[in-house]
Amino acid sequence: MTDKISAEIKAKFFVDMTCYQAVDTTNKEDWWEEQTATRFRFLYKGGEYIGELVGVGEQVRAIAALLVSYFQSLEDAQAELGKNERWKSVLLGEGSARSVYRFMAKFSVKNGACFALCVSVPKLVDEAVALLNQYGENGSDAVVKMDDSTCAVVRYVAVEEDNEYHSSFEYGEFVVQALKEELGIDVVAGVGSTVRDVKEIALSYAQAANALRYAEVFSAKGKVHTYREFVLVKMLEDLSPQKMEEYRGELMDNSAEEIFEDEEMLNTAEEFLLSSLNVSETSRNLYMHRNTLLYRLDKIEKATGLNIRLFSDAVSFRVLSILYKLLKK
Repeated sequence: MTDKISAEIKAKFFVDMTCYQAVDTTNKEDWWEEQTATRFRFLYKGGEYIGELVGVGEQVRAIAALLVSYFQSLEDAQAELGKNERWKSVLLGEGSARSVYRFMAKFSVKNGACFALCVSVPKLVDEAVALLNQYGENGSDAVVKMDDSTCAVVRYVAVEEDNEYHSSFEYGEFVVQALKEELGIDVVAGVGSTVRDVKEIALSYAQAANALRYAEVFSAKGKVHTYREFVLVKMLEDLSPQKMEEYRGELMDNSAEEIFEDEEMLNTAEEFLLSSLNVSETSRNLYMHRNTLLYRLDKIEKATGLNIRLFSDAVSFRVLSILYKLLKK
């Protein structure tokens, strides 16, 4: 290792330096002179070393200071990379609660109530991470690059917050807006629930990531989605494919399938459900004549046997549409 370090310094700075692993840990000076040599202490990939340059005096000390700064910058970069990778493991639920606490102690990670965002970033993910890091709460919030198109945000919340659900959704909207205004990129964010401490953050992140996934599968409107939007979807997805197929068969016959294959009809039905079964509001949102909407609702009823103007039938239709999409995907 020492030969490798010396060769690296020779190649980068054209400086002849020898080094050896530090044994005496009582002397913690950054550099010192001994007869005809200048020595300095540095860290490299977790190990502590002593570097030695031939000569003494101001010029040699300046070179020693430069090398100390160089090795410190490498150590800082490595520590930050290590922290990011450990955050990823914590968010993905890898490891035990004990390992989470060790991670928190090593990197001085704050503990407390928090929630996770999962942000789908189509481009400039590194720039997005750098920008979101600027909005951290006193340096406590964490922004983690999960892959080339996804980043996670761990946001701490005040214990006395009255409406954590409302505030977490609003923070998701803030993140989406900030990335649009500052970087010109359209992102979609999933929001997880607020958990009591960091060792439970994997649950919040899983909810946020699932919210994003469901939003894509079900072509959900909007740029921010919460896990609560898709509780019914999650419940149905936990069923076996055989059970889902069984329920779908009970609720739908062959004539109903044409409705779910017709994207225009399906969008009309879903907008009607989102508009609280209000015909006038649905017409306005779809820029559709009222009579055209009523015609489509009648057609859906004839094909499926479900009058989705009635709440009970609307619920059945919603379950059926979820089953259809889950099985299709």
